[in-house]
Amino acid sequence: MKILFIGDVVGSPGRDMVQEYLPKLKEKYRPNMTIINGENAASGKGITEKIYKQFLEWGAQVITMGNHTWDKKDIFDFIDGAKYMIRPANFPENNPGKGIVYININGTEVAVINLQGRTFLPPVDDPFQKADQLVEEARKRTNIIFVDFHGEATSEKQAMGWYLDGRVSAVVGTHTHTQTADERILLEGTAYISDVGMTGPYDGILGVEREAVLKRFLTSLPVRFETTKKGRTQLNGILVTINDKTGQAKNVERIIINDDHPFFS
Repeated sequence: MKILFIGDVVGSPGRDMVQEYLPKLKEKYRPNMTIINGENAASGKGITEKIYKQFLEWGAQVITMGNHTWDKKDIFDFIDGAKYMIRPANFPENNPGKGIVYININGTEVAVINLQGRTFLPPVDDPFQKADQLVEEARKRTNIIFVDFHGEATSEKQAMGWYLDGRVSAVVGTHTHTQTADERILLEGTAYISDVGMTGPYDGILGVEREAVLKRFLTSLPVRFETTKKGRTQLNGILVTINDKTGQAKNVERIIINDDHPFFS
Protein backbone atom coordinates (compact mmCIF):
# COMPACT_ATOMS: atom_id res chain seq x y z
CA MET A 1 0.00 0.00 0.00
CA LYS A 2 1.46 3.34 -1.09
CA ILE A 3 -0.04 6.51 0.38
CA LEU A 4 0.79 9.92 -1.08
CA PHE A 5 0.25 12.88 1.24
CA ILE A 6 0.39 16.48 -0.01
CA GLY A 7 1.19 19.14 2.60
CA ASP A 8 -0.87 22.24 3.45
CA VAL A 9 -2.25 23.59 0.17
CA VAL A 10 -2.17 27.40 0.33
CA GLY A 11 -4.54 29.45 -1.81
CA SER A 12 -4.88 29.36 -5.58
CA PRO A 13 -1.10 28.90 -6.17
CA GLY A 14 -1.27 25.72 -4.11
CA ARG A 15 -4.38 24.48 -5.88
CA ASP A 16 -2.74 25.10 -9.25
CA MET A 17 0.25 23.01 -8.18
CA VAL A 18 -2.00 20.15 -7.11
CA GLN A 19 -3.91 20.24 -10.37
CA GLU A 20 -0.72 20.27 -12.43
CA TYR A 21 1.45 17.84 -10.50
CA LEU A 22 -0.87 15.32 -8.88
CA PRO A 23 -1.35 13.42 -12.17
CA LYS A 24 2.43 13.44 -12.68
CA LEU A 25 3.08 12.24 -9.13
CA LYS A 26 0.55 9.45 -9.57
CA GLU A 27 2.21 8.37 -12.80
CA LYS A 28 5.65 8.36 -11.19
CA TYR A 29 4.90 6.84 -7.77
CA ARG A 30 1.70 4.84 -8.44
CA PRO A 31 0.13 5.55 -5.02
CA ASN A 32 -2.93 3.56 -4.04
CA MET A 33 -4.31 6.52 -2.14
CA THR A 34 -3.82 10.30 -1.97
CA ILE A 35 -4.46 12.55 1.02
CA ILE A 36 -4.36 16.36 0.88
CA ASN A 37 -4.26 18.81 3.77
CA GLY A 38 -6.68 21.51 2.60
CA GLU A 39 -7.05 23.78 5.62
CA ASN A 40 -5.41 26.75 3.83
CA ALA A 41 -6.79 26.05 0.36
CA ALA A 42 -9.24 28.97 0.15
CA SER A 43 -7.29 32.25 0.05
CA GLY A 44 -4.86 30.90 2.63
CA LYS A 45 -7.41 30.20 5.35
CA GLY A 46 -10.11 27.54 5.35
CA ILE A 47 -11.76 25.62 2.54
CA THR A 48 -14.92 25.86 0.43
CA GLU A 49 -17.18 23.12 -0.85
CA LYS A 50 -16.08 23.86 -4.41
CA ILE A 51 -12.42 23.39 -3.53
CA TYR A 52 -13.15 20.24 -1.54
CA LYS A 53 -14.89 18.73 -4.56
CA GLN A 54 -12.07 19.86 -6.88
CA PHE A 55 -9.51 17.99 -4.80
CA LEU A 56 -11.60 14.83 -5.08
CA GLU A 57 -12.01 15.33 -8.83
CA TRP A 58 -8.24 15.77 -9.19
CA GLY A 59 -7.62 12.43 -7.53
CA ALA A 60 -7.55 12.77 -3.74
CA GLN A 61 -9.43 10.30 -1.55
CA VAL A 62 -9.26 12.22 1.76
CA ILE A 63 -8.95 15.89 2.71
CA THR A 64 -7.58 16.72 6.17
CA MET A 65 -7.86 20.05 7.96
CA GLY A 66 -6.40 21.95 10.95
CA ASN A 67 -6.70 25.12 13.00
CA HIS A 68 -8.22 27.07 10.07
CA THR A 69 -11.08 24.60 9.65
CA TRP A 70 -13.81 27.13 10.50
CA ASP A 71 -12.36 30.20 8.73
CA LYS A 72 -14.82 30.06 5.82
CA LYS A 73 -18.36 30.33 7.12
CA ASP A 74 -19.93 28.16 4.42
CA ILE A 75 -18.10 25.11 5.78
CA PHE A 76 -20.94 24.76 8.28
CA ASP A 77 -23.29 24.19 5.33
CA PHE A 78 -21.42 21.20 3.90
CA ILE A 79 -18.96 19.64 6.34
CA ASP A 80 -21.41 17.09 7.77
CA GLY A 81 -22.13 15.87 4.25
CA ALA A 82 -18.46 15.85 3.16
CA LYS A 83 -17.80 12.10 3.43
CA TYR A 84 -14.11 12.38 2.64
CA MET A 85 -13.12 15.45 4.66
CA ILE A 86 -11.97 15.23 8.28
CA ARG A 87 -11.14 17.94 10.79
CA PRO A 88 -9.07 17.49 13.97
CA ALA A 89 -10.79 14.79 16.00
CA ASN A 90 -9.88 16.48 19.29
CA PHE A 91 -12.00 19.53 18.56
CA PRO A 92 -14.81 19.74 21.16
CA GLU A 93 -17.35 16.92 20.85
CA ASN A 94 -20.17 19.26 19.79
CA ASN A 95 -18.29 20.50 16.71
CA PRO A 96 -19.67 19.51 13.29
CA GLY A 97 -17.72 17.14 11.10
CA LYS A 98 -15.64 14.11 12.05
CA GLY A 99 -12.02 13.30 12.79
CA ILE A 100 -11.63 9.83 11.26
CA VAL A 101 -12.60 8.28 7.95
CA TYR A 102 -12.29 4.78 6.50
CA ILE A 103 -11.44 4.33 2.82
CA ASN A 104 -11.67 1.03 0.95
CA ILE A 105 -8.78 0.65 -1.49
CA ASN A 106 -9.24 -2.44 -3.66
CA GLY A 107 -10.63 -4.43 -0.76
CA THR A 108 -8.14 -3.11 1.83
CA GLU A 109 -9.46 -0.64 4.37
CA VAL A 110 -7.40 2.40 5.42
CA ALA A 111 -8.20 4.60 8.41
CA VAL A 112 -7.18 8.27 8.28
CA ILE A 113 -7.15 10.31 11.49
CA ASN A 114 -6.74 14.08 11.89
CA LEU A 115 -5.51 15.55 15.19
CA GLN A 116 -4.36 19.01 16.32
CA GLY A 117 -1.67 19.91 18.82
CA ARG A 118 -2.17 22.16 21.83
CA THR A 119 1.23 23.87 22.09
CA PHE A 120 1.13 27.46 20.72
CA LEU A 121 -2.30 26.81 19.17
CA PRO A 122 -5.86 27.53 20.33
CA PRO A 123 -6.96 25.22 23.17
CA VAL A 124 -8.52 21.93 22.11
CA ASP A 125 -9.06 18.57 23.78
CA ASP A 126 -6.13 16.26 24.57
CA PRO A 127 -4.84 14.85 21.24
CA PHE A 128 -3.08 11.92 22.94
CA GLN A 129 -6.21 10.74 24.69
CA LYS A 130 -8.24 11.14 21.49
CA ALA A 131 -5.55 9.26 19.57
CA ASP A 132 -5.84 6.34 22.00
CA GLN A 133 -9.60 6.24 21.51
CA LEU A 134 -9.56 6.41 17.71
CA VAL A 135 -6.62 4.08 17.18
CA GLU A 136 -8.28 1.44 19.35
CA GLU A 137 -11.46 1.87 17.31
CA ALA A 138 -9.62 1.75 13.98
CA ARG A 139 -7.53 -1.33 14.80
CA LYS A 140 -10.72 -3.36 15.11
CA ARG A 141 -11.16 -2.79 11.37
CA THR A 142 -7.70 -2.35 9.87
CA ASN A 143 -3.95 -2.33 10.58
CA ILE A 144 -3.36 0.53 8.14
CA ILE A 145 -3.84 3.79 10.06
CA PHE A 146 -2.54 7.14 8.79
CA VAL A 147 -2.40 10.16 11.15
CA ASP A 148 -2.13 13.83 10.14
CA PHE A 149 -1.02 15.64 13.31
CA HIS A 150 -1.49 19.38 12.79
CA GLY A 151 0.81 21.05 15.29
CA GLU A 152 3.16 23.96 15.89
CA ALA A 153 5.75 22.43 18.21
CA THR A 154 8.18 19.86 16.84
CA SER A 155 8.51 18.35 20.31
CA GLU A 156 4.76 17.71 20.52
CA LYS A 157 4.75 16.13 17.08
CA GLN A 158 7.73 13.92 17.89
CA ALA A 159 6.01 12.93 21.12
CA MET A 160 2.92 11.87 19.17
CA GLY A 161 5.07 9.87 16.76
CA TRP A 162 6.72 7.92 19.55
CA TYR A 163 3.43 7.60 21.44
CA LEU A 164 1.77 5.91 18.47
CA ASP A 165 4.84 4.01 17.25
CA GLY A 166 3.82 0.46 16.41
CA ARG A 167 0.12 1.25 16.67
CA VAL A 168 -0.30 3.24 13.45
CA SER A 169 1.33 3.14 10.03
CA ALA A 170 2.31 6.81 9.83
CA VAL A 171 2.31 10.05 11.82
CA VAL A 172 2.94 13.05 9.59
CA GLY A 173 3.15 16.60 10.88
CA THR A 174 1.49 19.56 9.20
CA HIS A 175 0.92 23.27 9.95
CA THR A 176 4.37 24.92 10.00
CA HIS A 177 4.57 25.12 6.17
CA THR A 178 8.28 24.23 6.18
CA GLN A 179 9.30 20.72 5.20
CA THR A 180 11.60 19.01 7.69
CA ALA A 181 14.34 16.56 6.74
CA ASP A 182 13.69 14.08 9.57
CA GLU A 183 11.60 11.48 7.76
CA ARG A 184 12.24 8.05 9.25
CA ILE A 185 10.66 4.79 10.32
CA LEU A 186 10.47 4.58 14.10
CA LEU A 187 11.56 1.52 16.04
CA GLU A 188 8.19 -0.26 16.00
CA GLY A 189 7.43 0.43 12.33
CA THR A 190 5.64 3.80 12.20
CA ALA A 191 6.65 6.25 9.46
CA TYR A 192 7.25 9.75 10.81
CA ILE A 193 8.09 13.29 9.70
CA SER A 194 7.79 16.46 11.80
CA ASP A 195 6.34 18.51 8.95
CA VAL A 196 5.48 17.64 5.38
CA GLY A 197 5.68 21.29 4.32
CA MET A 198 3.33 23.39 2.22
CA THR A 199 2.10 23.50 -1.37
CA GLY A 200 1.76 26.97 -2.86
CA PRO A 201 3.91 30.12 -3.02
CA TYR A 202 7.66 29.55 -2.96
CA ASP A 203 8.79 33.16 -2.64
CA GLY A 204 6.52 34.26 0.19
CA ILE A 205 6.95 33.73 3.93
CA LEU A 206 4.97 30.58 4.77
CA GLY A 207 2.86 31.41 1.73
CA VAL A 208 2.14 35.00 2.79
CA GLU A 209 3.31 38.19 1.03
CA ARG A 210 6.81 39.00 2.29
CA GLU A 211 6.22 42.72 2.74
CA ALA A 212 3.38 42.24 5.21
CA VAL A 213 5.31 39.78 7.34
CA LEU A 214 8.42 41.96 7.32
CA LYS A 215 6.35 44.99 8.37
CA ARG A 216 4.95 42.99 11.28
CA PHE A 217 8.42 42.02 12.47
CA LEU A 218 9.91 45.47 11.94
CA THR A 219 7.10 47.55 13.48
CA SER A 220 5.03 45.16 15.63
CA LEU A 221 1.97 46.84 14.11
CA PRO A 222 -1.05 44.78 13.05
CA VAL A 223 -1.06 43.93 9.35
CA ARG A 224 -3.31 41.97 7.03
CA PHE A 225 -1.73 38.76 5.75
CA GLU A 226 -2.55 37.85 2.14
CA THR A 227 -1.50 34.80 0.14
CA THR A 228 1.25 35.57 -2.34
CA LYS A 229 -0.12 35.06 -5.85
CA LYS A 230 2.93 36.21 -7.81
CA GLY A 231 6.20 34.42 -8.30
CA ARG A 232 7.35 30.85 -8.10
CA THR A 233 5.44 27.96 -6.54
CA GLN A 234 6.21 24.70 -4.79
CA LEU A 235 4.71 21.36 -3.81
CA ASN A 236 5.75 19.41 -0.73
CA GLY A 237 4.60 15.91 0.09
CA ILE A 238 5.54 12.49 1.34
CA LEU A 239 5.12 8.93 0.07
CA VAL A 240 4.70 6.15 2.62
CA THR A 241 4.89 2.48 1.62
CA ILE A 242 3.07 0.19 4.05
CA ASN A 243 2.89 -3.58 4.54
CA ASP A 244 -0.77 -4.43 3.88
CA LYS A 245 -0.88 -7.24 6.43
CA THR A 246 1.02 -5.78 9.39
CA GLY A 247 0.33 -2.09 8.83
CA GLN A 248 4.00 -1.31 9.42
CA ALA A 249 5.73 1.22 7.20
CA LYS A 250 8.39 -0.17 4.88
CA ASN A 251 9.63 3.08 3.35
CA VAL A 252 9.08 6.82 3.64
CA GLU A 253 10.16 9.34 1.00
CA ARG A 254 9.97 13.12 1.01
CA ILE A 255 8.71 14.86 -2.14
CA ILE A 256 9.70 18.43 -2.94
CA ILE A 257 9.01 20.25 -6.20
CA ASN A 258 10.20 23.83 -6.79
CA ASP A 259 12.63 25.72 -8.99
CA ASP A 260 15.56 24.45 -6.93
CA HIS A 261 14.23 20.88 -6.95
CA PRO A 262 12.65 20.32 -10.39
CA PHE A 263 10.26 17.44 -10.94
CA PHE A 264 11.62 14.51 -12.91
CA SER A 265 9.26 11.78 -14.08
